[in-house]
Amino acid sequence: MAGARGDRAVVLGGSMAGLLAARVLADSHGEVLVVERDDIGGSTTARRGVPQGRHVHGLLARGQQILDELFPDFTDEAVAAGIPTGDLGELRWFFGGRRLSPRATGLVCVSATRPLLESRVRARVAALGNVTFLERHDITGLVTDEAGANVTGVRVQGHDADSTERTLTADLVVDATGRASRTPVWLEELGYGRPEEDRIRIDLSYTTRLFRLRDESVLDGDLSINPVTSPSHRRGAFLSRIEDGLVVVSLTGVLGDSAPADLDGFLRWTRTLPVTDIHDAIHDAEPVGDGTVFRYPASVRRRFERLSRFPGRYLVLGDAACSFNPVYGQGMTVSALEALVLRDHLSRGEVDPLAFFQDIAGVIEVPWQFSAGADLGYPEVEGVRTPEWEQSGMYMARLHTAAAVDGEVTATFMRVAGLVDPPTALMTPQMQERVERGFERAQPLPA
Repeated sequence: MAGARGDRAVVLGGSMAGLLAARVLADSHGEVLVVERDDIGGSTTARRGVPQGRHVHGLLARGQQILDELFPDFTDEAVAAGIPTGDLGELRWFFGGRRLSPRATGLVCVSATRPLLESRVRARVAALGNVTFLERHDITGLVTDEAGANVTGVRVQGHDADSTERTLTADLVVDATGRASRTPVWLEELGYGRPEEDRIRIDLSYTTRLFRLRDESVLDGDLSINPVTSPSHRRGAFLSRIEDGLVVVSLTGVLGDSAPADLDGFLRWTRTLPVTDIHDAIHDAEPVGDGTVFRYPASVRRRFERLSRFPGRYLVLGDAACSFNPVYGQGMTVSALEALVLRDHLSRGEVDPLAFFQDIAGVIEVPWQFSAGADLGYPEVEGVRTPEWEQSGMYMARLHTAAAVDGEVTATFMRVAGLVDPPTALMTPQMQERVERGFERAQPLPA
């Protein structure tokens, strides 16, 4: 490949983070090999390696923009394929039991299931002439030079009974294996030490079922209905129209609370939500398949940027670097942002791992503060609560109340939550004035 900076890059993991890494590596390496333990070819169903894949997924607005940048016409092709879309600010959002006043943001929300979205990205990556997928292979360890200073490849073993372990040599190895990444163990074995970890234990559960509505008019044209969990309303849900004329409903509980997967228990749970909208939509709908439950114990941020030493020619990104509470829908978009950081570093020549980690730490910081700060609003969640956190929490509560009567506040909040605009957009004098006016106008909720 003309202009390639290396003969071969190996990506560990073929989920969204790995696919996006492979996309940018294809511009700088003669060959990109994606190693994946699952059988993923042509799959549009949830797989073992992505247990959360059956549940409602959100690709934030900035992530959607990056997909269109890396894969031109991606959104247009999704729309042409019949995948439902809508404006992020015009969805039916509820915070603290109040519906946010809808307002167009210009930000497109593509409402596809995670497996379908991933399959469309995978198809675009596979169409690149220099990317190959090695499926049904486990990654058994790293290979380094004699001094252990640089990673020179990985050891893998296929799932077939007669398969033997073999080594894949590489000029660069990227770990995108998710929150179960073995990089901390491998670093320790190589004498580098494990990275520090920040943990926010939330004990989240998702219980999900698919439905076919008997009458789609119950949605009143909306793409989704989202009563979000909060310390004042601890049970939440997401309903989204998806492909094939179905809706997917995920019920969320925190701190060990979990909705039943059986149909009767599932429907009873919807009656305990702060609003009746989801129960009204699905109480007489046709169930499609069985319910599934996914549990997420804690958000984990691995502080690779704080290490003083790290092996060369080896990088970590995606959930392997930081796994976010999925209720905020940040994971795929942060992976997309990290792919752009990787592209930038590749354009400069050989990538310095510690410099790369410093830069993705900047990408991670805002969404981490957003999600971790929100989770600390539950008194039972352990963590440091600073005076700044308390002030921010009070302001955001007032902002959500104001958004119930002021669509401009809704639109600004959605642009920030979608990682398109910086958090400072919520703190301008004009926005603070709107928040105060809206907060005063909003009527108290009935007891």
